[in-house]
Amino acid sequence: MKIEHASSSGGGTAARRLKLVVIGNGMAGMRTVEELLKLAPALYDITVFGAEPYGNYNRILLSPVLAGEKSVDDIILNSRDWYTQNNIELHAGDPVTEIDRARRIVRSQRGIEARYDRLLIATGSKPFIIPVPGHQLPGVIAFRDIQDVETMLTAARDHRHAVIIGGGLLGLEAANGLQRQGMHVTVVHVTDALMDRQLDKSASTLLQRTLEAKGMRFMLAANTAEIVGPDRVTAVRFADGAEIPADLVVMTAGVRPNIDLAKAAGLHCERAIVVDDTLQTYDPRVYAVGECVQHRTATFGLVAPIWDQARVAGAHLAGAGHRRYVQRATATKLKVTGVDLYSAGDFIGGPGSEDLVLRDPKRGIYKRLVLEGGRVIGAVLYGDVKDGGWYFDLIQNRTDISALRSQLLFGKTLCEALAA
Repeated sequence: MKIEHASSSGGGTAARRLKLVVIGNGMAGMRTVEELLKLAPALYDITVFGAEPYGNYNRILLSPVLAGEKSVDDIILNSRDWYTQNNIELHAGDPVTEIDRARRIVRSQRGIEARYDRLLIATGSKPFIIPVPGHQLPGVIAFRDIQDVETMLTAARDHRHAVIIGGGLLGLEAANGLQRQGMHVTVVHVTDALMDRQLDKSASTLLQRTLEAKGMRFMLAANTAEIVGPDRVTAVRFADGAEIPADLVVMTAGVRPNIDLAKAAGLHCERAIVVDDTLQTYDPRVYAVGECVQHRTATFGLVAPIWDQARVAGAHLAGAGHRRYVQRATATKLKVTGVDLYSAGDFIGGPGSEDLVLRDPKRGIYKRLVLEGGRVIGAVLYGDVKDGGWYFDLIQNRTDISALRSQLLFGKTLCEALAA
């Protein structure tokens, strides 16, 4: 085994640098490194291991790549030059296979070993592939990385029928992209409402009608029983015996935190790697950020909380340890051309909450605000989302809106004019 560590400039200072190893070359890990470099650029020799053979890219923008609106080059966040300029040793396409906490060493698939004084785990999540018969057939994929997008684009050139299993945010973005590439797309969803984690039933119904008008097909409250095919997928069969043709099946039925490596190293894990308010694990030398972490029982899939985690973890790794991670409300937008949709906070509400609702069916506009104790706690907007950010600020800042209540649905401009 060879020991590798980051190259460093600076002559005599190199020996005094600490060693930081980052497992995971995705958005969460590299954002944390960027935050660290702002505060303490000379503190560490940094070594990064990534499973994919690329620099760091914006996974959120895979949907526009699939839809043909962006290229892979457009979504690269940190080029190879950035790693070199920052004296970061990048091992792309070489995932870590073992963490030896006793010796403070990680080992990679290719046999590289790297020592650490601090370790940052940012292994993200892995797609949940529904384990029905046929799920391992060629043509059955997830929608998680550049390779998945390339597989879908290839399938769209040679095949006609795509089935998306999962009618959440990611599933609808995959469906839109494949439809834009010329495929006939059917979205299969286990409940009776699309995006049921982000939308109420009214907004979900409006969304479905809009997408149906674009030519997308839906099978709701449908249970996939089998993926059919002799040597490649040819159809999807349901629990009621119905069957639809499929040359490509994309599973977007959720993700699971990728914690196998951490568990094998003896780090405390529940649903994900358990961290405190500083993003430190139960081992004080080991930090974790992103979709692989669990903070106060919550796990994370949206970018806003992960950026917050990166700021906190970067500060603590830099020795500027005054920041604490605090969970905040999150917002969701759908990246489907011609569909304006926004949801934020708690749109379900509870016994003490009330709803303000505006419906304008002719213009295809629906707004619902959930209020509790004189404050906005949730919002669902469809068709007119320009005030989404303003409502989100009201939610996050816990603003008292009692004086604005009767005008609130009509948006920021009117409310501010009346307040003036």
